Amino acid sequence: MNNLADNQVRTKSSTMSLKFKNLFKNPEMFTLIGFIILMAIMSFGSDQFLTTSNLTNVLRQVSIVGILAVGMTFVILIGGIDLSVGSVMALTGTMMAGMMINFSLPPILAILIGIAIGVLIGYITGSLVAYARIPAIIVTLAMMEIARGAGLLYTGGYPLSGLPGNFSVIGRGYVFGIIPVPVLIMAVVFLIAYIILNHLPFGRYIYAIGGNEEAVRLSGVKVKKYKIMVYVISGITASISGMILVSRLMSGQPNAGEGYELSAIAAVVLGGTSIAGGRGHIGGTLLGALLMGVLSNGLNLMGVSSYVQMVLTGIIIIGAIYFSSKKTVD
Repeated sequence: MNNLADNQVRTKSSTMSLKFKNLFKNPEMFTLIGFIILMAIMSFGSDQFLTTSNLTNVLRQVSIVGILAVGMTFVILIGGIDLSVGSVMALTGTMMAGMMINFSLPPILAILIGIAIGVLIGYITGSLVAYARIPAIIVTLAMMEIARGAGLLYTGGYPLSGLPGNFSVIGRGYVFGIIPVPVLIMAVVFLIAYIILNHLPFGRYIYAIGGNEEAVRLSGVKVKKYKIMVYVISGITASISGMILVSRLMSGQPNAGEGYELSAIAAVVLGGTSIAGGRGHIGGTLLGALLMGVLSNGLNLMGVSSYVQMVLTGIIIIGAIYFSSKKTVD
């Protein structure tokens, strides 16, 4: 009996040890640990960091990059990339502003037009990647220039102002006087993405395409269709981010969103999504976006130069991609 009890104890101990080891094999766990450590460092670095107003501001800022990162997660999961999201965000945002200012359209209609433009850009990008077989980095780099140029042409290079006052609720308002509206929108977008990736066939195909595209194609799945849909999703999330930014600034800025694509990529890769595709989780992307937001906010409070922050962002991206690639090889 004693031997049996000892064996059971050893088995339980071995099982718990294995679970513990597997837990720390999860890239999201390292992101979570890094996030907690960063929170502690920033709280010591500035006495303003842990104030309610500052944390609310962090969440509001994170919402824009976080929503962009949702679309980027879909793209990277299939082994692609989208460098155009910052420019698409600026173009769709200025188009929304222009519809309201120049044509007096109701905000909801202007928003739908802006999202439709994002869908169209995503469809064109996805079609070029899927059917013309042009590398995604080339297509999206070109689309980045096209969208940015189109936004500057539309506005003449000047900000558009004079938006209706009620439009500011999207970027500046609160739900129940507590939750910022952009944070609620981000939560809804992440929830929808979670459901798609974890509970729908579409999500399973996305992971499969990123893991072994040829095998998925041979199994009869229309890979090109799913590639296009992924870039359409990226266009939609870029449009939603553009809507929030315009509402927050109450101005259509054609130069907005510069560098946001790098922040979105950093959030996705930091969250554990493999840059090679096929592996990752939308929850990790949220952690990555929060980590980037906390880092930026904390460094601002400590008076660190924005140029230094750019260098740090680049280092973080390189480091995250290195460890992601190493994990894939292993």
